[in-house]
Amino acid sequence: MAGKVVGYARTSTADQDAGLEAQIRDLKEAGCEKIFSETVSSVAERKQLTACLDYLREDDVLVVTKPDRLARSTADLLGIEADLGKRGVALVVKSMSLDTRGNGSNPTTRLQLTILAAVAQFEREIMLERQREGIAAAKAEGKYKGRPANKDKHAAIMRLHAAGVGPAQIAQQLNVARSNVYRIIGEMRAGPLAGTLS
Repeated sequence: MAGKVVGYARTSTADQDAGLEAQIRDLKEAGCEKIFSETVSSVAERKQLTACLDYLREDDVLVVTKPDRLARSTADLLGIEADLGKRGVALVVKSMSLDTRGNGSNPTTRLQLTILAAVAQFEREIMLERQREGIAAAKAEGKYKGRPANKDKHAAIMRLHAAGVGPAQIAQQLNVARSNVYRIIGEMRAGPLAGTLS
């Protein structure tokens, strides 16, 4: 009896809802019968990934759109693939055209994974470096201010923080990214109100 085709999708922030929807759409097109998805940083606890890996059984297939949706690093990817291989679960990474169905975990597959994942990681690091350089150049020219928060929300964040409400609760109450809350609180601490904030 053939196993299930299971998908896993992840984005790092709530601002990337469209990216999550695109991944889910691609996974459905790949024939996934069940999809686990979450919006969480790769360095945070990924509860849906844990649930997904626990759910998989022998002859199942795990499908992800890109390696960085599944793993934190090349070593992490290889570890996950090795664990899946021992359990008789195949891995498909769409962006890498990698599909271990039929050949399982073997030295050739692991070499292919290592090379492709290392290239993907290298490309991402190059992209992030260019982004940092662009931001630094824009700051030097006085053109970069970061993403401005809505002024009303900025004031509300300041009030809630002064009242002792935590950043996570503020973000939830005001429906803003937690990173914006931390940034505004940081600016408050660095500014003239620094002595009055805890």
